[in-house]
Formats: sequence, structure tokens, C-alpha cells
Amino acid sequence: MKKRKIPMRKDLLTDTMQPKKELVRIVIDKEKNVSVDPTGKKAGRGAYVSLDPTKIAVAKEKRVLDRSLGTKIPDGFYDELYSYVDHQKARKELFGDK
Repeated sequence: MKKRKIPMRKDLLTDTMQPKKELVRIVIDKEKNVSVDPTGKKAGRGAYVSLDPTKIAVAKEKRVLDRSLGTKIPDGFYDELYSYVDHQKARKELFGDK
């Protein structure tokens, strides 16, 4: 049986290549609206960040997404992203990788 290729993406926070399933995509559209893209299919420029809440806190401190996406990101979005990532991490621990 042929081995399937695992899509890899670069984590913006750690600068490492990781499997796409272990990251979450942040997208900015033409109207400069920033949102979390759990499906990975929204139109716009995307950046991938790890599903680690501590890394999100550091990203908020250093304003990493502001530089990557080229716009001012409100603090409320970082809080929303933190809660999403925390929820996904808890869900992964509870249900496994499926």
C-alpha cells in the first residue's frame, strides 16, 4: 500500500514545519477582516499557528500576527484565538486525534 503524503505548514510562532492538522489557520480577507479558519479553505491570506495556548499568549505579547498579516489585529481577536486553541487542545486530549 502506498504511503500518503502528509501536508506540512510552517508554524508562525515556532518557525517549524508541522502537519497541517496540528495547526490552525488565521486568515485576512480583502476587507481586512481577520478570522480563525478551522476548515483551512476561506479566501484570503493565511497564517498558521500551533494549537498551544501558551504560544498564543506569547504571540499576543510580541504582536506576531500583526507583522505577518500586515494589519493591526485587535486584542479581542487574540483572546478569541486563545479560547479557540484552548478548546481544541482540550478536545484533542479528551477524544484523541480523530
